[in-house]
Amino acid sequence: MDIIEMTRELGKALQADDRYIAYTLAKQANDADEALQRQITDFDEMRNELNAELCKEDKDTDKIKELDEGIKSNYKQIMSNKNMMVFTAAQGSLEALVNNINQIITLCANGEDPETCQPSSCTGSCATCGGCG
Repeated sequence: MDIIEMTRELGKALQADDRYIAYTLAKQANDADEALQRQITDFDEMRNELNAELCKEDKDTDKIKELDEGIKSNYKQIMSNKNMMVFTAAQGSLEALVNNINQIITLCANGEDPETCQPSSCTGSCATCGGCG
């Protein structure tokens, strides 16, 4: 088996993982939630309208403020939706798994021992970090 075939096997294993399955089910639930989809559409429309208003030479500051408040309110509603909360958690879990896989591959490509190399939890952002080492 060559390395590409092995990578395809890794892809199959990833798709069989509980984290991937949970993400897929959560995404399907989000897509089927008509109220949530309407809120997302409204959010996008308000954001587009705000961007259009901000590009105008004679900006309507009251309209900008109203749109900004509406966007923030809509975002809070979207993120407090049960399906969205489950999706966000499942997405984070899957992203963490994929990040670990990528880190292991990168460590191995840099000469680390595949049996012992450990991915770090470093996100690359020092803003939320407790320090290296």
